[in-house]
Amino acid sequence: MFTIEHDFDATVITLVDDPAPHRQDDVIVNAFEECVTVEQHNSHSDRVQKITLSHAQIRDLAAALNLPEGVYRLKPQKR
Repeated sequence: MFTIEHDFDATVITLVDDPAPHRQDDVIVNAFEECVTVEQHNSHSDRVQKITLSHAQIRDLAAALNLPEGVYRLKPQKR
């Protein structure tokens, strides 16, 4: 399950892990104009862990989810 919210300066996507024996904490994706952050609360340390990705890294990640093992370089997008 997931939710999508449009805030003033970001689109916020929250990924909720379906109930399971090894359920993970929710993941929050914040898409800003200049970058994307991914956050997850760590219940063991009671801290939020956050990584920041460029939009190019997000494009590469999306492409990698559908490709076989290997090394790739995406062609730059034309605007």
